[in-house]
Amino acid sequence: MSKSKELITADIAKMSAFDNALHRNSNKAQGGLRAMMNKNSAAQNVAVEQYFQHWDDKKAEDETEEIRKARTADYTTISRQYYNLATDLYEYGWCESFHFCRFAYGETFSKAIARHEHYLAHSIGLKSNMRVLDVGCGVGGPAREIVKFAGCHVTGLNLNDYQVQRARSYAAKEGLSHKLDFVQGDFMHIPFPDNFFDAVYAIEATCHAPSLEGVYSEILRVLKPGGTFGVYEWLMKDAYDNADLAHRRIRLDIEQGDGIPQMFQIAEGLAAIEAAGFELELHEDLAAADDDDDDKSGSKSAASSPWYWPLGSDLRHAQTLGDLLTVLRMNKWGRIVSHSFLSMLEAAWIVPAGTRKTAESLGRAADALVEGGKKKLFTPMYLMVAKKPLA
Repeated sequence: MSKSKELITADIAKMSAFDNALHRNSNKAQGGLRAMMNKNSAAQNVAVEQYFQHWDDKKAEDETEEIRKARTADYTTISRQYYNLATDLYEYGWCESFHFCRFAYGETFSKAIARHEHYLAHSIGLKSNMRVLDVGCGVGGPAREIVKFAGCHVTGLNLNDYQVQRARSYAAKEGLSHKLDFVQGDFMHIPFPDNFFDAVYAIEATCHAPSLEGVYSEILRVLKPGGTFGVYEWLMKDAYDNADLAHRRIRLDIEQGDGIPQMFQIAEGLAAIEAAGFELELHEDLAAADDDDDDKSGSKSAASSPWYWPLGSDLRHAQTLGDLLTVLRMNKWGRIVSHSFLSMLEAAWIVPAGTRKTAESLGRAADALVEGGKKKLFTPMYLMVAKKPLA
């Protein structure tokens, strides 16, 4: 069903060639540790160098506008190499849907992840006869779930060819290839014609854009008049103060560990979607429920679990053995064990150099996400639903 507006560009072809050289034949195998072991060491060294050059030896107090501009200008390299380095670790520690979610009382991790995807699909009115674009689709976990939930046809767009290939493999495994396409491309230059899609969604992906207005404008262009766009956006909350070095360190740790050139505040996100030309219909911080998680006595409410609990050390939120294993892989103490294990594998040349450095960067971000969540400085799920005007 998908029709690109142009042939693949030379830059995209080069990116694809590098990604294939790095990951070799693991794009069709199970992700995680086995895929890490299969990487090409020389290509891994290049990916590590290109990614971490923007953060190594840089502290919060040293950040300047020039440093942020340099990261923004190199957003394609940052985003692509980040996922070259982090995808297998994500699949090992999290799941095939690379996003956070809300948790209802007694709700398991996997059910909460699926419900979060269903809620977005419902919010933008997805139906079986619709042609839908998933901007920044990862390895296709949300797209597969949304296809099963709404029956629509979804095209996933992703700059990282390794993730595109893995998404195709998973779709074929589940017998969903007829309902899913996955295309490599830059969401700042979406390779589809004007007015092509009935609806567009993005789940924690457009935070990688150098300009929110820029990516939202491209989404507006490929959306049909009257079509709906829905996004879960990563944004700093109103309480965030960039002049506060403790706040800035939290932001920088999240950016480094999650491949983000620069994050914006809620007011900037709202201004960007309207400046792009959308008619904003709904906006809400879905993480705000966690702001009210203390009862009048000051004790923690058991009505729900905070969005960041799988990264923390509070095991009481785990509902199943699977939940427990997830948090033990992802929380602070589990990461200490995992990082030591990766060090041994690196020393034995079983996984390439840089694997532990990447894992430690992800761990640093995880701690910052928990801290940012607890201090109400950050949300990974600011929901915006907007329409493209009919004329």
